[in-house]
Amino acid sequence: MADDDTTPGGTATDGLTVEDLTLIYGSGRRARTVVRSVSLRVPRGRTLGLVGESGSGKSTIGKAVVGLLRPSAGRILLDGQDLAGARRRAAVRRVQLVSQDPYSSLNPRLTIGRAIAEAIDPGGADAGRHFAAIARSLETVSLDPAAAWRYPHEFSGGQRQRIAIARALAVEPEVIVADEITSALDCSVQAEVLNLLLDLRQRLALTMVFISHDLAVVRHVSDSVAVLRHGELVESGPAATLYSNPTHPYTRHLLDSVPRFAE
Repeated sequence: MADDDTTPGGTATDGLTVEDLTLIYGSGRRARTVVRSVSLRVPRGRTLGLVGESGSGKSTIGKAVVGLLRPSAGRILLDGQDLAGARRRAAVRRVQLVSQDPYSSLNPRLTIGRAIAEAIDPGGADAGRHFAAIARSLETVSLDPAAAWRYPHEFSGGQRQRIAIARALAVEPEVIVADEITSALDCSVQAEVLNLLLDLRQRLALTMVFISHDLAVVRHVSDSVAVLRHGELVESGPAATLYSNPTHPYTRHLLDSVPRFAE
C-alpha cells in the first residue's frame, strides 16, 4: 500500500486532516483531558487505522471527526475546509459513522428502508419516496433491496453491519469512520465485512478511518496506522513499516500481545 501524502491528481490538502486535536470532558476540577494534541492525516481514498487499548481515545477522536463531539482545541478539516465551520447538515453528510453495534444503532421499530430514509432525508423519512436510493445502497453492500421492508431483528449480525454501512453510504459521504465494526462478529463474517470495506473504498473512492483494538484486522485494511495511548499519539506511519519495525515500546507491546505478530 502507498504511503505518500497525495493521491494521483490530488494535492496535500485533499482528504481528512486532524490538527492538534484536544478533547476535554467536564470543566473546572472535574475536567479530564481524554485526547491531547493529536494530529492525523488521511489522504483522499486511503484508510488510516486508529489503534490502542480501551481508554486510549480512539473512539473519542472518531466521534469528533463525525461531529458528535466539539473539539476543545484544534481543527478537523476535509479537503482543507474546517468541518466545524461548515454548515452543520452539509458537514454531517460528508462524514459518516458506522458504529460497533449495528443492532443498537438501528431502531427496532423501524423497517430497514425507513432507517435508511431517515439518513437520506431526516425531515421526510419516506421509504417509498426514497426507495430507488435505498435499493442502490442495499445493493452496494450485496443485500437484496427487498430487505428494506424488513426489521433489524430479522437479520444476522453480519447482515445488520452491512445495513449500517448501507445507511452510511446512502448519503454519498466522502469519509467513513468505522468504529470497531467487526469486534462483535465471528471470524468468517468479520472477513466478509473487511473485504466489503476494501471493495467499497476502491469502487467509491472513500476515505476511511478504521478504529479497532485488533491489530491484525487493522493491518488487513489500512494504508497507514496511528497508535494511541492515554489520549496521546505515540507512533504513526505506513502500515507495512509500523508492523515490521515499530519504534515505540508501546507499539511493540501491542504487537507482541497478538500471537500472530509475536516472535
